[in-house]
Amino acid sequence: MDKGERDFWQHHSLRFLEMAFRTDRMETVASPDGVGKRTGECGDTVEFFVLMERDRVRRVSFQTNGCLNTVACANTVAEMVEGRTLEEAWEIRPEDVAGFLETLPDGEFHCAELAVGALYLALSDVQRRRREPWRKLYGS
Repeated sequence: MDKGERDFWQHHSLRFLEMAFRTDRMETVASPDGVGKRTGECGDTVEFFVLMERDRVRRVSFQTNGCLNTVACANTVAEMVEGRTLEEAWEIRPEDVAGFLETLPDGEFHCAELAVGALYLALSDVQRRRREPWRKLYGS
Protein backbone atom coordinates (compact mmCIF):
# COMPACT_ATOMS: atom_id res chain seq x y z
CA MET A 1 0.00 0.00 0.00
CA ASP A 2 1.51 3.29 -1.02
CA LYS A 3 1.37 6.45 1.10
CA GLY A 4 -1.31 8.12 -1.08
CA GLU A 5 -3.68 5.17 -0.71
CA ARG A 6 -3.09 5.03 3.06
CA ASP A 7 -3.70 8.78 3.38
CA PHE A 8 -7.04 8.49 1.59
CA TRP A 9 -8.44 6.03 4.14
CA GLN A 10 -7.00 7.89 7.12
CA HIS A 11 -8.10 11.37 6.07
CA HIS A 12 -11.80 10.66 5.57
CA SER A 13 -14.51 10.22 8.18
CA LEU A 14 -16.41 6.96 8.44
CA ARG A 15 -19.52 8.83 7.24
CA PHE A 16 -17.72 10.01 4.11
CA LEU A 17 -16.42 6.51 3.38
CA GLU A 18 -19.83 4.92 3.93
CA MET A 19 -21.56 7.41 1.62
CA ALA A 20 -18.80 7.20 -1.01
CA PHE A 21 -18.99 3.40 -1.29
CA ARG A 22 -22.69 2.75 -0.60
CA THR A 23 -24.46 1.37 -3.69
CA ASP A 24 -27.95 0.35 -2.53
CA ARG A 25 -29.51 3.60 -3.77
CA MET A 26 -27.87 3.49 -7.20
CA GLU A 27 -30.82 2.54 -9.37
CA THR A 28 -33.29 3.92 -11.83
CA VAL A 29 -36.87 3.73 -10.56
CA ALA A 30 -39.86 3.05 -12.81
CA SER A 31 -42.65 5.63 -12.47
CA PRO A 32 -41.00 7.99 -9.99
CA ASP A 33 -42.95 10.91 -8.56
CA GLY A 34 -40.10 13.24 -9.49
CA VAL A 35 -36.85 13.20 -11.47
CA GLY A 36 -34.04 15.74 -11.44
CA LYS A 37 -30.81 15.61 -13.41
CA ARG A 38 -27.92 18.05 -13.30
CA THR A 39 -24.43 18.12 -14.77
CA GLY A 40 -21.73 20.18 -13.10
CA GLU A 41 -18.96 22.19 -14.68
CA CYS A 42 -16.59 19.35 -13.77
CA GLY A 43 -18.58 16.99 -16.03
CA ASP A 44 -20.09 14.90 -13.22
CA THR A 45 -23.82 14.17 -13.51
CA VAL A 46 -26.34 13.27 -10.80
CA GLU A 47 -29.90 12.15 -11.52
CA PHE A 48 -32.33 11.64 -8.62
CA PHE A 49 -35.54 9.59 -8.65
CA VAL A 50 -37.97 10.50 -5.86
CA LEU A 51 -40.86 8.36 -4.61
CA MET A 52 -43.42 10.06 -2.40
CA GLU A 53 -45.92 8.72 0.11
CA ARG A 54 -48.52 11.44 0.62
CA ASP A 55 -46.41 14.49 1.52
CA ARG A 56 -43.29 12.58 2.66
CA VAL A 57 -40.31 11.44 0.64
CA ARG A 58 -40.46 7.65 0.88
CA ARG A 59 -37.39 6.73 -1.17
CA VAL A 60 -34.67 8.44 -3.18
CA SER A 61 -32.42 6.66 -5.63
CA PHE A 62 -29.90 8.04 -8.06
CA GLN A 63 -27.57 7.46 -10.98
CA THR A 64 -24.26 9.24 -11.35
CA ASN A 65 -21.18 9.19 -13.52
CA GLY A 66 -19.24 11.22 -10.98
CA CYS A 67 -16.23 10.83 -8.76
CA LEU A 68 -16.32 9.41 -5.21
CA ASN A 69 -17.01 12.88 -3.83
CA THR A 70 -20.09 13.20 -6.02
CA VAL A 71 -21.27 9.71 -5.05
CA ALA A 72 -20.80 10.56 -1.36
CA CYS A 73 -22.79 13.78 -1.79
CA ALA A 74 -25.61 12.08 -3.74
CA ASN A 75 -25.91 9.33 -1.11
CA THR A 76 -25.91 11.95 1.63
CA VAL A 77 -28.68 13.94 -0.03
CA ALA A 78 -30.76 10.75 -0.34
CA GLU A 79 -30.07 9.88 3.30
CA MET A 80 -31.02 13.36 4.50
CA VAL A 81 -34.22 13.60 2.43
CA GLU A 82 -35.87 10.23 3.03
CA GLY A 83 -38.68 10.51 5.56
CA ARG A 84 -38.93 14.30 5.33
CA THR A 85 -41.87 16.28 4.05
CA LEU A 86 -41.55 17.97 0.71
CA GLU A 87 -41.19 21.34 2.44
CA GLU A 88 -38.44 20.02 4.73
CA ALA A 89 -36.59 18.52 1.77
CA TRP A 90 -36.36 21.99 0.19
CA GLU A 91 -34.39 23.17 3.25
CA ILE A 92 -31.34 20.96 2.57
CA ARG A 93 -28.30 23.02 1.59
CA PRO A 94 -24.86 22.07 0.24
CA GLU A 95 -23.39 23.16 3.59
CA ASP A 96 -25.57 20.53 5.32
CA VAL A 97 -24.23 17.84 3.00
CA ALA A 98 -20.59 18.85 3.58
CA GLY A 99 -21.20 19.02 7.32
CA PHE A 100 -22.73 15.53 7.38
CA LEU A 101 -19.78 14.07 5.48
CA GLU A 102 -17.29 15.81 7.82
CA THR A 103 -14.31 15.41 5.46
CA LEU A 104 -15.49 16.53 2.02
CA PRO A 105 -12.37 18.21 0.60
CA ASP A 106 -12.72 22.00 0.28
CA GLY A 107 -11.98 21.85 -3.43
CA GLU A 108 -14.86 19.40 -3.92
CA PHE A 109 -17.67 21.48 -2.39
CA HIS A 110 -19.11 21.81 -5.89
CA CYS A 111 -20.10 18.12 -5.62
CA ALA A 112 -22.45 19.00 -2.74
CA GLU A 113 -23.84 21.88 -4.81
CA LEU A 114 -24.35 19.54 -7.77
CA ALA A 115 -26.21 16.94 -5.68
CA VAL A 116 -28.44 19.50 -3.96
CA GLY A 117 -29.16 21.17 -7.31
CA ALA A 118 -30.28 17.84 -8.78
CA LEU A 119 -32.46 17.29 -5.70
CA TYR A 120 -34.12 20.67 -6.19
CA LEU A 121 -34.90 19.76 -9.79
CA ALA A 122 -36.46 16.47 -8.64
CA LEU A 123 -38.52 18.22 -5.95
CA SER A 124 -39.69 20.77 -8.49
CA ASP A 125 -40.69 17.89 -10.77
CA VAL A 126 -42.70 16.31 -7.92
CA GLN A 127 -44.61 19.57 -7.54
CA ARG A 128 -45.16 19.90 -11.30
CA ARG A 129 -46.46 16.32 -11.56
CA ARG A 130 -48.87 16.94 -8.69
CA ARG A 131 -50.28 19.91 -10.57
CA GLU A 132 -50.49 17.81 -13.76
CA PRO A 133 -51.13 14.20 -12.58
CA TRP A 134 -52.03 12.96 -16.04
CA ARG A 135 -48.37 13.37 -17.11
CA LYS A 136 -47.24 10.46 -14.90
CA LEU A 137 -49.34 8.11 -17.01
CA TYR A 138 -47.38 9.11 -20.11
CA GLY A 139 -43.92 9.14 -18.56
CA SER A 140 -43.21 12.81 -19.15
